[in-house]
Amino acid sequence: MSEFKRISPDAAQALISNGAVVVDVRDPQSYATAHIAGSSHLDNHSLPDFIATADFDQPLIVTCYHGHSSQSAAAYLAHQGFAEVYSLDGGFEEWRSRYPALVQAAPDH
Repeated sequence: MSEFKRISPDAAQALISNGAVVVDVRDPQSYATAHIAGSSHLDNHSLPDFIATADFDQPLIVTCYHGHSSQSAAAYLAHQGFAEVYSLDGGFEEWRSRYPALVQAAPDH
C-alpha cells in the first residue's frame, strides 16, 4: 500500500485495542504534556530509529493536533512501505475529548 487512509477516533480505538501502533507528530512539549496512551513521539530525529525497528505489517495510526499535518506524515510513512497507515481524524484534540481515560498526561498536569 502506498496510500494512507483517514480513520475516526472510534475506529482507531478498535485498532489500538488490537495492537495498532500509534505515533504522534506534534511538537515534543505537547507530546510530553499529554498524548494517546501507548503512543510514541515521532519527529525527524526519531524517524530513522522508528523505521529501523518497526513492524511494517502492524497497522500504524498517525496523530497530530487536529488531523491535518498527520496526513502528510501518514503519506510519507505509507511510501516507506508500511502496510496499513492511518491519519487520525480530529487528531489528539478530538481523541482527548472522546477518550479522556486513554490519554497519558505528564504527572504535573
